[in-house]
Amino acid sequence: MRLIETIQEMRAFVTAARAAGKTIALVPTMGALHDGHLSLMRQAKAQCDIVIASVFVNPTQFGPNEDLQCYPRDLAGDSEKASRVGVDVIFHPTVAEMYPNGYASFVSVEKITDKLCGLSRPGHFRGVATVVSKLFNIVQPDKAFFGQKDAQQVLVIQQMIRDLDFNVQLEMVPIVREEDGLAMSSRNRYLSAQERSAALVLSQSLSLAQQLVREGERDIAKIRTAVVKRIAEQPLANIDYVEIYNYPELEPVSTLSTQALVALAVRFGSTRLIDNAILEAY
Repeated sequence: MRLIETIQEMRAFVTAARAAGKTIALVPTMGALHDGHLSLMRQAKAQCDIVIASVFVNPTQFGPNEDLQCYPRDLAGDSEKASRVGVDVIFHPTVAEMYPNGYASFVSVEKITDKLCGLSRPGHFRGVATVVSKLFNIVQPDKAFFGQKDAQQVLVIQQMIRDLDFNVQLEMVPIVREEDGLAMSSRNRYLSAQERSAALVLSQSLSLAQQLVREGERDIAKIRTAVVKRIAEQPLANIDYVEIYNYPELEPVSTLSTQALVALAVRFGSTRLIDNAILEAY
């Protein structure tokens, strides 16, 4: 596995791979890799000849009071894990390489970003769309792999691909969970033992929503109320948002008729976790 740190070298690698007739997959990450990331890489390896994983803690998607400085970084550990699942290249540029002095261009995807994490983290998706568009331009992948845990992010990138005519196919990979149901996240390591136990209420509340749908409930307000009530029963949980929108449009809906996304953002101490599930009317 190669470690590439400059855009020039990355482009030279891609040019050579294309000349050899290879298909290319991109897995964008901020590092601190866990089994959720590795599932994306395995899927990428199964579908493409060359897998490039970016490891870049992107400063433009962090707000002024968020955890940029303390966000976990472990390039050696990430490299070992990525190599184990068949990644061919880790692209690990510096901030100065991606955003050189005088940088002044950003990508904004509107409407779909005015809710959920887009509402509670102003500017977040501008940073995400900007860095992903840069990665698409640098790597020129055939396919890009993203996880469902960041479901709104997936929809934002899909919108950007359509609107800006990127020649890339996006693949969404299902959420990977710990054995007890907690969605895997690089931020889980911030949790104390007590907070880690309390955070199980997220997957439990989503399971409750799915159970209600299986039992025939179609009233979105009633489903949302049940989810909020279940989370509020956990004293360490501080709700940022609990919302249900139709999927994939992310528009308000009163009755479940096809698919809807129930999305959560909840703080446990200083750690903000997100989770979601897609509800389907059977």
